[in-house]
Amino acid sequence: MTDSEETPDAMAGLSALADPVRRRLYEYVAGQDSPVRRDNAADAAGVSRTLAAYHLDRLADAGLLATSYARPEGQTGPGAGRPAKLYQRTDDELSVSVPPRSYAVLAGLLADAVSGDESGAVRDALLAAATEEGSKATRDGEDLLTTLRRRGYEPEVVDGEIDLRNCPFHQLAQRHVELVCGLNHALLRGVLSARGENPDCARLAPRPGHCCVVIRNKDGAQSA
Repeated sequence: MTDSEETPDAMAGLSALADPVRRRLYEYVAGQDSPVRRDNAADAAGVSRTLAAYHLDRLADAGLLATSYARPEGQTGPGAGRPAKLYQRTDDELSVSVPPRSYAVLAGLLADAVSGDESGAVRDALLAAATEEGSKATRDGEDLLTTLRRRGYEPEVVDGEIDLRNCPFHQLAQRHVELVCGLNHALLRGVLSARGENPDCARLAPRPGHCCVVIRNKDGAQSA
């Protein structure tokens, strides 16, 4: 399928977020590490369960949420009732470029070239560029969590560390895990250095569904 053929679906998916209730529901589900029941989503968005179910299903139809079914934990057997419908964010990405552009293809080609350079010189240049990019990421007066959120990392403070719930380069990382993790690490070290903080506070800690880097939270920032 070409980029031009994918664009209408992407536009439809993104337009689904124009409704404010739907947007609140999506943000709540996307912020959870496990699938969400309709009741919980409704409570979080401040709407009825019926309205939440309608909007959640529209988000699923648009490809923004994935659905599954499961009974509540500890309830099994014939008398346990019907399994509940659950929602979670998909790994699929939606983007729209008008006119169509193929930046993802270019990124993949460049990553292939870096991986194929046996001398390591291109990789070293990429990591240096990532560090430099990180050093320019913070705006005047901006706290660290805001910087990370603006760069797409979805930070959350957990047990004294800043957990990055999203990798901005997720699709590329599926093909080039080591390269993209190194790039993320270098970029975030650059962010910390530019703020006058110890870049070693950023450490590699790969785990499914999250960025491969966590940051030691030295200033006691709270996740918003």
